[in-house]
Amino acid sequence: MSDTDLRDIEALDTRKSDGIAVVTGASRGIGAAIAGRLGAEGYTVAVHYRQDSAAAADVVEKITAGGGTAFSFAADLSEPDTGTAFWASYDAAAGALHDAPVQVLVNNAGIVLNGVIEETSAEDLIRLQQINTTAPFLIIKAALPRLADGGRVVNISTGATRVPFPGIIGYTMSKGALEALTLPLAQHLGPRGITVNAVRPGTTDTDMNADWLRGNSEAMAAVVAQRALRRMGGPADVGDVVVLLASHDARWITGQIIDATGGERL
Repeated sequence: MSDTDLRDIEALDTRKSDGIAVVTGASRGIGAAIAGRLGAEGYTVAVHYRQDSAAAADVVEKITAGGGTAFSFAADLSEPDTGTAFWASYDAAAGALHDAPVQVLVNNAGIVLNGVIEETSAEDLIRLQQINTTAPFLIIKAALPRLADGGRVVNISTGATRVPFPGIIGYTMSKGALEALTLPLAQHLGPRGITVNAVRPGTTDTDMNADWLRGNSEAMAAVVAQRALRRMGGPADVGDVVVLLASHDARWITGQIIDATGGERL
């Protein structure tokens, strides 16, 4: 790369939050928090959801009520042609914006299927792989022509890749593969000034964990006791980390797996 090319990429990265940010699985939980924070930073946020259009509309409404710009679109990440279908749905919802470069892509959508190895069926493993690993891969691949030089890709993994939980072994394996994608992709897209990082949230107070965590003071206390920061994490704690990685301030960070667990089991 010539000095001129390098200066051009650095100039692109001096932009603040004036582009489009696409967040998968953004209708609730951590995804909604990420979308809201990106909207507050000035991005036009594309809120992806699978089937809960009302929840996605609520996220969009909150962003626009705060003075931001957002729209929602639906795509089923379990479909084999996820990459093509995802961006076709995005284009239909984006309207006049569909040709604008995507500045930030956050791969947040995922599912958890509980079970130790003896209880995890082949069908479960295939579904986890498709939604948590294959879909992000295909979404990124199809996005490459529309990703802005100097842009950002952030993959949402899990603290379970560092702290073992045998009861979600299939989920952990699928997220481990997403982390494995992050490093070579950062190297591959680096010449375009695109950073690629992953974030590992710990146990977070979201709808995904509501069945065993909310209203269960013993479970809550057990999680908090394992944290260096001695409190339960919320979606905003993870959303803020993602927004940092999306910012100009994080322009020199790429190929990293960022632990955002509050110091779980250090």
